[in-house]
Amino acid sequence: MSLPAIIESIIFAADAALSLDRLCEMLPEYERGDIKTALTELAEFHEGRGGGFGLVEVAGGWQFRTHPVLQEYVVRHIKAKTAKFSQSALETLAIIAYRQPLTRAEVEHLRGVDCGGVLKSLLEKKLVKILGKKDIPGRPLIYGTSKEFLEVFGLKDLKSLPTLREIQALDETPQFERQEELPLEPDQVPPVDRSLLFDDPE
Repeated sequence: MSLPAIIESIIFAADAALSLDRLCEMLPEYERGDIKTALTELAEFHEGRGGGFGLVEVAGGWQFRTHPVLQEYVVRHIKAKTAKFSQSALETLAIIAYRQPLTRAEVEHLRGVDCGGVLKSLLEKKLVKILGKKDIPGRPLIYGTSKEFLEVFGLKDLKSLPTLREIQALDETPQFERQEELPLEPDQVPPVDRSLLFDDPE
């Protein structure tokens, strides 16, 4: 059996993304370079065939995923329950994702409200994990995002998080709404449907 086929079967059966290191541990009889090459070939093969799913790099590993454009069709069949987040949970998660590592007090300072319950919920969902303790009086716990966070949001790594500039761009007025008046000739002005006017100028 070829190496790409072996790797394909392992990733297909896995319940989480598998890293290159993990695959090398599972396949000690193969060279790391050969495994890396096989992964690239598999990803290109699935991308090129135009099928319903592909092999993508996510959360520091490799995983088969349905193409996003097909989500609505998949949901019709599996009726999967999508993860729902409250506004407070999303705000807390965003703060931790962009400012990690940080303590509960630091999260609450940035949000301006108590975050104990929200942090507990995010820990239970395994989207946030405890990284250790801060070397200050009281030794408070330090929080950061988990591998599951990357998987849920389809991120290769934390560098894949959108920048502040990209987020702000979502709120900008689209280009077509800022279009200047076109220099039309008098005989090129489109007719106006007078029934759409609120007040008849005559």
